[in-house]
Amino acid sequence: MPFPALVASHAGVWRADACNSSDAPNGAGSIRALSRGEAIAALADSPHVLLNAPLVAARLGLGEVSGLDLLELFAFVRPAHFAVPSASGLASELGLAAPGGAAEAGFLQLLVAELMALMQQPQWAEREGAWDALDRLARRGWLWAPLLVPLRPAQGAKAKSLFEALDCWEDVPPRPAARVRTLQPGEIADALRGLAGNRREPREGQRAYAQAAAHAFQPRNSRDGPNLLVAEAGTGIGKTLGYLAPASLFARETGGAVWLSTYTRALQRQLRAEATLSLPELVAAGKVVVRKGRENYLCLLNLEDALQGAFAGRQAIFAELVARWARFSTDGDMVGGDLPGWLPGLFRRGNALPALSDRRGECIHAACPHYRRCFIEASIRAGAQASLVIANHALVMANAARARAEGQTLERIVFDEGHHLHAAADGAFSLALTGGEAIEMRRWLLGPDKPTRRAGRRRGLAARLLDVSSYDAEGAEAVDAIVEAARTLPAADWLSRLAAQEPVGPVEAFLAAVREQVLARASDEERGFSLEVGIVALLPGLLEAADTAARALAALAKAMLALQLRLRALAQEKPDWLDAPGLARIAAADAGLQLRIDLLAAWGQLLARLGHDAEPDFVDWFVLVRAEARELDCGVMRHWLDPLKPLARAVLAKAHGVVVTSATLGADMALAAGADYLEVEPQRFSVRSPFDYGTQARVFIVTDVQPRDTASLALAYARLIEAARGGTLGLFTAISRLRAVHARIADRLARAGLPLFAQHVDAVDTGTLVDLFRADPQATLFGTDALRDGVDVPGDSLRLIIFEGVPWSRPTVLQNARRAAFGGSAYEDVQVRQRLQQAFGRLIRRGDDRGVFVLLGAAVPSRLLAAFPAEVAVQRVTLAEASKQTRAFLHGGTGSGDCAPAGHPVGTGNTAGDPPDA
Repeated sequence: MPFPALVASHAGVWRADACNSSDAPNGAGSIRALSRGEAIAALADSPHVLLNAPLVAARLGLGEVSGLDLLELFAFVRPAHFAVPSASGLASELGLAAPGGAAEAGFLQLLVAELMALMQQPQWAEREGAWDALDRLARRGWLWAPLLVPLRPAQGAKAKSLFEALDCWEDVPPRPAARVRTLQPGEIADALRGLAGNRREPREGQRAYAQAAAHAFQPRNSRDGPNLLVAEAGTGIGKTLGYLAPASLFARETGGAVWLSTYTRALQRQLRAEATLSLPELVAAGKVVVRKGRENYLCLLNLEDALQGAFAGRQAIFAELVARWARFSTDGDMVGGDLPGWLPGLFRRGNALPALSDRRGECIHAACPHYRRCFIEASIRAGAQASLVIANHALVMANAARARAEGQTLERIVFDEGHHLHAAADGAFSLALTGGEAIEMRRWLLGPDKPTRRAGRRRGLAARLLDVSSYDAEGAEAVDAIVEAARTLPAADWLSRLAAQEPVGPVEAFLAAVREQVLARASDEERGFSLEVGIVALLPGLLEAADTAARALAALAKAMLALQLRLRALAQEKPDWLDAPGLARIAAADAGLQLRIDLLAAWGQLLARLGHDAEPDFVDWFVLVRAEARELDCGVMRHWLDPLKPLARAVLAKAHGVVVTSATLGADMALAAGADYLEVEPQRFSVRSPFDYGTQARVFIVTDVQPRDTASLALAYARLIEAARGGTLGLFTAISRLRAVHARIADRLARAGLPLFAQHVDAVDTGTLVDLFRADPQATLFGTDALRDGVDVPGDSLRLIIFEGVPWSRPTVLQNARRAAFGGSAYEDVQVRQRLQQAFGRLIRRGDDRGVFVLLGAAVPSRLLAAFPAEVAVQRVTLAEASKQTRAFLHGGTGSGDCAPAGHPVGTGNTAGDPPDA
């Protein structure tokens, strides 16, 4: 091993020297501890083998470090294979056992040798295209290349290029309508038993759930709405198999499709895994398909641009590794698929990942040279023929609305994680007129603000329709009108001009007026967070600026409509100069124009509202988006007061059968499912968890910790984590407190052998942090409150959850409006209880799990404790007592003698700690 290796953690820094076979027959150099300063000097002096360079940089307090990242080598040698990005994770993938502590530095060198040896084996499964890729990486200066090039065989057949090697999708005839068929109870019971197989016997609650879920798969009872089931099933019931049984039976017997919708990627992966085990025939036949939005998939045309010069430096190396992955990928899914989630994080500068997907609606569809091999198109066609389509809520909502516009419907839908239906609809049916949104439209129309030879196809509408401009005078005139009108949209550096009060153009002038309104009226300006204000008592000049901006947007929409009409006429006329690729470009431009014409119309309606009373169905406000005092965006927001209303009209009403299910739908389940906006009465079903929470769980409210006192908070986290011996999820309501606590206790925990990972501290994506946490039962993970939904860790790796305080909602303009409309403090209490329920539900996932849930702070209102199962012992105790009982319960017996009796012995009905006044 000609390179040294370096490991940096909160516990210390170690270096393994470079070596040769005579010095160290086992391939590892001698190891010694370094100070932080010595490590920084060593890294500057020579390249080192590292594991996750951004994380090493963070541990050393540096912005970045350069070295031979072992994760990059793994991504090259084992593309489309996942490994937890740690020494033990790579070791497990390679069939090795990893040491800990100082020995890990030498072990990194052994991992390098193991991967190099794999490349020389005849059975190396990922050999195809490797040597050509290595040649390109060597030309781009990849640090690993000099070590790997000598391994190349002297002779060998040249591999196909990536774009030749990928399979083509095939067109298939339209899917016939589903047959009408009534599912019988006995059939559903048999289907459930068949799914469970020999792995498990269906539980009584699961059997009842499956029979209830069948309501959504029976022939529809009314043309006024779907067969709607709203089902709350406690954790452990097995609701996945419970709805898969009637869903798969329906698909098999009727030929129809069922969309299985989730909120989180974690549940999508679980559904796919469960289908693989339970429905192997459907999976083998390609009848179970995971669908995601276009922005999740690799765009082959963007990749080709990147490989041909659009990317440079480290970003070019990333593009080559992505190309290596694409050759072996199952479906081209870059977000949650088989592209390792940690790979983009190794190339943070330049944010290359979004540039390799279709995030700006620039797809040219059939005009693309890679159209027949396109991952996105293949996914769409596979989904159209699938029996079960696994998707997320946002995609289902978008597809349902699109299908309705085309005279079709998504007829059968299961919304799992139904407690998130409101949040998903809130995003799907919202509207934003901001500088960021406007400049994206400008770039689609005009191309990059500073064009370069590396712009690829991101050249604007005029360049994409060059044949139209060249051969059709009317089309050229329409394109020129759009180019002129689009210059009224914000351009590069618009935020700087707003701050300097020097806006250019009518839209920037309007945004500048919005910014002044926000700064004049908002509180907490000095804290550096995003600011927002309601649209009332407008400052002088703002309404006039809005009118001017509205006229400019209307002129742009008129120009776009004129071009769209001309393009449609050309598509009908088919002049001699318009070949098949040209027709495809026209079709793509037509679709893109329609989306943006619709958006411009919505912006115009929003601007017209500013001078009038608020519309009762909507909440509008001005916002200045900031992060750590840096301004990022500015504009007007519009959300539905109740987003379940458009959801019911656009998605639910036209479906034939819908299941909305979760472990935590709340007391008014039908309301949470949007049933109030339907003409049909839903069926309701509820079944309790089979877990013995009274035995398996404890809940403590620590009364002698001040959540706003960083020292007190850090001490509480440290003692509780030590008592649990790791396996802790620490949730915070403020990033600043998370960082402050992390800084105080990370070294202390490391010395105790308890690794600490943290959102907003470690330079690693959230999914990778969860993987690292899951893989180490002694690890702790810190995150914000929203992290609770992304952590699904059954078993011993999660045994303690600490909430920094009551997770009250932020008193935003939108939250205040909804609170006023839907019950005041009672509305807020429902939301908080649901958050606590969801967090508690992460703790006990199996019948043999044991876990402790801790809320810090004396002022926890008693009325919120109904979030926890009634049989769980809830105690208000000191930190010392909570630590003692946590240790005893998790590691020293049941601790039952120390715990309060079943129920909620919470004392005097304390109501302190209510949320801030709206």
